[in-house]
Amino acid sequence: MIEDATREQALQTARMPFVRPHVALMPDAHLGMGSTVGSVIPTEGAVMPATVGVDIGCGMAAVRTQLVQDDVRRLGARRGAGLAALREAIERAVPVSMGGYNRAVSASAAPRVAELEEQAADAGFAPASYARNWRVQLGTLGSGNHFIELCLDEADRMWVFLHSGSRGIGNKIAQYHVATARRQCAESGVRLPHRDLAYLVEGTDEFEHYIRELTWAQRFALLNRAEMVDRIVGCLAAWAGVDVDRAEVVQCHHNYTARERHFGCDVWLTRKGAIDASEGRPGLIPGSMGTRSYVVRGLGNPESFRSAPHGAGRNFSRRAARQRFTVEQLADAMAGIEWRSTNAEAFLDEIPGAYKDIDQVMADARDLVTVVHTLRQLLNVKGD
Repeated sequence: MIEDATREQALQTARMPFVRPHVALMPDAHLGMGSTVGSVIPTEGAVMPATVGVDIGCGMAAVRTQLVQDDVRRLGARRGAGLAALREAIERAVPVSMGGYNRAVSASAAPRVAELEEQAADAGFAPASYARNWRVQLGTLGSGNHFIELCLDEADRMWVFLHSGSRGIGNKIAQYHVATARRQCAESGVRLPHRDLAYLVEGTDEFEHYIRELTWAQRFALLNRAEMVDRIVGCLAAWAGVDVDRAEVVQCHHNYTARERHFGCDVWLTRKGAIDASEGRPGLIPGSMGTRSYVVRGLGNPESFRSAPHGAGRNFSRRAARQRFTVEQLADAMAGIEWRSTNAEAFLDEIPGAYKDIDQVMADARDLVTVVHTLRQLLNVKGD
């Protein structure tokens, strides 16, 4: 499912002189900022900050619990609280939507904030220079395609499943370094096929500055997801009236850069809408709102740089989706799932029809991953 414009954008990136040996497109690839979402880009001696994007470290987290579907029915009925009460509890525990932050650093977030403070000090930068409130951003969801879900797998076991990134602080860090790359290329007289392919040269202060802060933002994103998982598990335990076990835990980035070795060369590998699918590595591939998601294990395919798709991938822009689909169609797609239907208009651009067919994406990824669990949604939380 590759559109001509998407392929041409990927070819434009692949022609950059430091991209070697090729750019790999994932089955969910679509047009992105400067370079294609759903692409894997190896570079030697340079990095392009815009190819990572502004949500550095965006990715997924999932926890399999000991609860099963019958427990949900029985415990909810016994306690007189349905899934709507659980959804509302999660929405109180985890700030959602753009600009939604904690009022203070919670006890569970404090050690994570301390770790990030230490890492920033070691890297020689002050996160507050980008966002003074970065500490209270930890443990927040955001909006757009970020979500929290409770799902059931093929054995009717309940999973906590969520998608989020580095929030406002990651956005500010990314924007600063994208601007730096553009300025440096302009000052050096570099002619770019697209301004978002501006790059930083390895060995320069600006390159090292970016890598240090990129690494920090990727850690922030991972800890942000871990903090939300803790809160959601707490909500689930309080709602069910039982301790919740974590039988299986998976975390993965899908917007990031890392130093890796491929085809005998050490490269900076940017996964822009792709996950690490090294052989045996667990990963998470979400569908769209109202469709299935997958827990997978990597097959280590070398041509894909041991990578796999990060989700369904958009088929229509947000504006086009709002023009094409109706609230009634969204309600039909979400039948049987607990969600904030009273605010349906806010989520219309996230309707499943705005995305590619996740079943086709997974069929096309059969040489990249093997499916371990198939998840169907029981409850959905999104920010507007």
